[in-house]
Amino acid sequence: MKNVSLRQLRVFEAVARRLSFSRAAEELHLTQPAVSMQVKSLEEEAGLPLTEQMGKKIFLTDAGAELARHARLILQQIIEAEEALAALRGVRGGRLSIGVVSTAKYFAPRLLTVFRAGHPGVELRLGVHNREEIVRQLADNELDLAIMGSPPQELATVADVFASHPLVIIAPPDHALAKRRRIAPIDLVAETFLIREPGSGTRSAMERYFTEQGVALKSTFEMSSNETIKQAVMAGMGLSFISEHTIGLELAVGRLIRLRVVGTPVLRQWQVVRRAEKQLLPLAEAFIAFLRKEGTALISAS
Repeated sequence: MKNVSLRQLRVFEAVARRLSFSRAAEELHLTQPAVSMQVKSLEEEAGLPLTEQMGKKIFLTDAGAELARHARLILQQIIEAEEALAALRGVRGGRLSIGVVSTAKYFAPRLLTVFRAGHPGVELRLGVHNREEIVRQLADNELDLAIMGSPPQELATVADVFASHPLVIIAPPDHALAKRRRIAPIDLVAETFLIREPGSGTRSAMERYFTEQGVALKSTFEMSSNETIKQAVMAGMGLSFISEHTIGLELAVGRLIRLRVVGTPVLRQWQVVRRAEKQLLPLAEAFIAFLRKEGTALISAS
């Protein structure tokens, strides 16, 4: 592999990510034959097939998946080298890649907008994904920082708390429990709960809460997004345990209510997380300092 070029790795990484020669060519502003030639040349260097085609679909071989992982790491290190040199030259700029779990999408754009106003020369990249994907991107060094409820246990990370994160139980305003001033968790055992997918931080917090309360829910309905859950609750399909940061508008217009359940709101924390071995550039350090100073107030105003 000593003769492999960065150009070959860049082309192959795009093919691996897109699983398409044509879409990779479009992204890189190359012709499809040029992309195919670069991948073929890389396969000759590797001595193994990197892709295989079944019907009209492209798949990575085991060798291709392994090389794609290394290619991403190499290309990310090149980017970091460029940014480090720019910082040493005193350039007011640079690039910061931030991933946020889906629940944080309700306030993350405001945080980035205010931060960028004070750093007009920077390029910010924001990705919104479920927790599992955010953890994968951290593991593959695709992110500089991640905003999430709790750091992953499977990675060595450093986390900074910057705001509180209340979780509440919501219902439609005409629900039978809506006017109760004090609701015991056991009173919810017969209710249908609309819940997030396995691996979601909100779901983990919900399961922990009901376990601590000694309550086993009898009926649950799994949904993949907070937006779907909110619509379903408003339609009367059930109750939900959800981040208060996701329901501000619905509470304001009276489409949803918080139930006064003992032990709620459950208070968690928003944290900005990075790999323990990650070498932070001044831009990332500035963003962490910004979150510590202004994160709570900006989230409250969102």
